[in-house]
Amino acid sequence: MALSASGLEVGDRHSQVVAGDLPRTQLVQYSGASGDYNPLHSDEPFAREVAGYPGVFGHGMLTMAMTGRMLTDWVGDGRLLDYGVRFVAQVWPGDTLTATATVRELGERDGNPIAVLDVATTNQAGKDVVTGTATVRLDP
Repeated sequence: MALSASGLEVGDRHSQVVAGDLPRTQLVQYSGASGDYNPLHSDEPFAREVAGYPGVFGHGMLTMAMTGRMLTDWVGDGRLLDYGVRFVAQVWPGDTLTATATVRELGERDGNPIAVLDVATTNQAGKDVVTGTATVRLDP
């Protein structure tokens, strides 16, 4: 079900858990799906000993995709007009991620109602891992 402009107000929020106890296997699956085989995301000894990280970590684009799923779950398919994020912290196996969208502005584009959303995904400690914005088309 798509969002309606008449049922939405500035400040409205929607949150969704997009990853609970993020498994390492999801990182490996995303490598295959995306073609991004950087060993930082799958090779524990490389991540620790060569790169100096505490271990493997998630692809930024995986986190962006999970955040985008929250958006389309909330606003409906085919309604995402613009979407951009900034990767602000790493995502580790075992993290629980919650994505939140907050209505910043309601308006119009090409005669259709839209909402501009602030987007943030946080880990279980409440730390932002992704922040950004999205513009979505609404039903009248």
